[in-house]
Amino acid sequence: MATSLLDKLDLNRIPEHVGIILDGNGRWAKKRFMPRVAGHREGMKRVVDIVESSSNLGIKYLSLYAFSTENWKRPTEEVSALMDLLIIYVDSQLKRLSDNNVIVKTIGDISKLPNKSRQAIEKACETTKENTGMVLNLGLNYGSRSEIIRAVENIVNNSYDVNELTEESFKDFLYTKSQPDLDLLIRPGGEKRLSNFMLYQVAYAELYFCDTLWPDFHEEELYKAIYDFQSRNRRFGGI
Repeated sequence: MATSLLDKLDLNRIPEHVGIILDGNGRWAKKRFMPRVAGHREGMKRVVDIVESSSNLGIKYLSLYAFSTENWKRPTEEVSALMDLLIIYVDSQLKRLSDNNVIVKTIGDISKLPNKSRQAIEKACETTKENTGMVLNLGLNYGSRSEIIRAVENIVNNSYDVNELTEESFKDFLYTKSQPDLDLLIRPGGEKRLSNFMLYQVAYAELYFCDTLWPDFHEEELYKAIYDFQSRNRRFGGI
């Protein structure tokens, strides 16, 4: 039996905050002559697997870019299918998330989601808010530039003294308030760009790109990314 990379990981140096851009669902389906929604369904299964694997590894914060502010431009049928899959994910996985002590949070303006989808994710957040394990940030109708503008608006509207503003205090106005910056950002699917994801929080993250499409991104792919992360020397601008 092949040895898993899990055996080679230093469990004392697991990244605290990992972000993943879920990319490649449509291309996965196209390669198999299937409708794009089939790729999203398979991708949802990977979310289930990777959330559990991340929690088991001791990752404290996992941020998944599930639906961006730009994704509304996709065909109506595909957007509707994605919104329905969100409901299915919550309904089928909420007990499992609770049993694994996961705290569900959202990043993004979920007020724009269809009512049933928004209610489902609000239920997940409410049900798990007292948990004490890994925080799962679901990026829904999320865009980092919009997040930064929202933060500035909140600063102005709350009459915050800008002379007291620092890089650290600015974080209090982001969706990820009280959370550490990203340590590792993973993008499967072959593209090498950030696509407006957590631009402020990614400042000193290690970036990991791979060609594996998201529906094929099983736990061993996660281990590869973390193994690569552990091979790097993070100097944060120092020597």
